[in-house]
Amino acid sequence: MNFGFSQQPKQTMRARKLFVALLIAIGALGAVSNAAAQAVTPPPTPTDITPPDGNSAFLVGHAKGTQGYVCLPTSTGASWTVNAARPEATLFVKLFGQDVQIITHFLSPDTNPNKNAPSPLPFGSATWQSSFDTSKVWAKAVGSIPAGSDPASCPNSGAIPCLLLQSIGNEQGPTGGKILADTTFVQRLNTKGGSAPATGCAVASDVGKQALVPYTADYFFYHADN
Repeated sequence: MNFGFSQQPKQTMRARKLFVALLIAIGALGAVSNAAAQAVTPPPTPTDITPPDGNSAFLVGHAKGTQGYVCLPTSTGASWTVNAARPEATLFVKLFGQDVQIITHFLSPDTNPNKNAPSPLPFGSATWQSSFDTSKVWAKAVGSIPAGSDPASCPNSGAIPCLLLQSIGNEQGPTGGKILADTTFVQRLNTKGGSAPATGCAVASDVGKQALVPYTADYFFYHADN
């Protein structure tokens, strides 16, 4: 007769693993929250991509993503153009030597615009959403420098530009989370990769082709000083 005693050790082991995983997740969330509360020191930046006085960096994420391009016609043939609908990236921080996802970056409609939002609103805007409390910030580019033009903040020639973006909307998470809800500016620095392909879009027959080019960058998030 089998009373299932042999399964108890396995069930106990699964329960312990789940408990440990829960503790790790809670610890990671607490560590990220503490990191967000600590001072973040971005590199010195040129005026064109420096937030105005009265704003301080509170969070940085190291992004891995892709920049989208679409081949469009020109007067002489065709050329790659940034596909505004295809910015995609995941932002990480290091915790205990491991990459932990903290933010996703994508395009979405600005559902809570602020005074800086354009009118009419575009069909979608650059969005960053917290992986922990789902708070969001939407932003538009207000400053740019070419990659390779500043050794401290944008040193990698041939990469996508480094940017200053201003918040055009913010939203708390469904349970009141505010990690990104007070963001005023975002900097994209230390870009590497992501530039348009060198080939594949030159003649009319290439029109309509699309490309996703991998890139990395550091995103610094700012809020107003209290």
